Amino acid sequence: MKNTSLLSLLSANKSLLLPVAHDALTAKLIELAGFKAFSIGGFGVAASAFGLPDNGSVGFSQFLPVFKNILNASSLPALVDADTGYGGPKITAKVVSTYEKSGASAIFIEDQVWPKRCGHTSGHKLISPSKMADKIASAKKALANQETILMARTDAISAEGNLKAAIQRAKIYLSAGADAIFIEAPKTIDELKQIPQALPNTILLANMIEGGKTPLIPRNVLEKWGFRLIAHPLAGILA
Repeated sequence: MKNTSLLSLLSANKSLLLPVAHDALTAKLIELAGFKAFSIGGFGVAASAFGLPDNGSVGFSQFLPVFKNILNASSLPALVDADTGYGGPKITAKVVSTYEKSGASAIFIEDQVWPKRCGHTSGHKLISPSKMADKIASAKKALANQETILMARTDAISAEGNLKAAIQRAKIYLSAGADAIFIEAPKTIDELKQIPQALPNTILLANMIEGGKTPLIPRNVLEKWGFRLIAHPLAGILA
């Protein structure tokens, strides 16, 4: 049973660091280290549990039992990676609902075509904004707890070549019912700073990946700019 929700932690108006757990032991270590929340990412779990890259090689039925073990290992609230939702609106709703029932405090879905690719590689293809909006609306209705956060991720910077496209998609996704936004792989400090400026009063996630496309920025600076969630997907598995 989780001690609190991710949403209630965010009400303190401070940014939250989200180390990413790739197995149950990592989740326990994150809690013992004093963090208030964590995330579960497909990249780390695909690598640690299956020895595979984050390129759609692992699907929902394989991820689910591993994610459940990780969620059960810690009392901290967790943000869970649901990839593309693995299908249309009905399947996405089922996936999101299943993760919520398994203990997720927040879940994100992305707008890539399945099979997806790691956001810090290249060659991304996206579904249309309207199709993603349909998935978001369906997923939002499927959530039972009002405090469960539905986050929408877009890989439009990589796929369409500019931040403007990503921000346009983000606004559509918020209108469809998303509670939070994750714009993947901004390439410069200026792009990072523009995201909260374009999406004020929005729960925003910054993804800090060692060796990735995005510059690594300290937590206090990201918080000052307006990012509320700061994920470190590879720090644990690289260690």
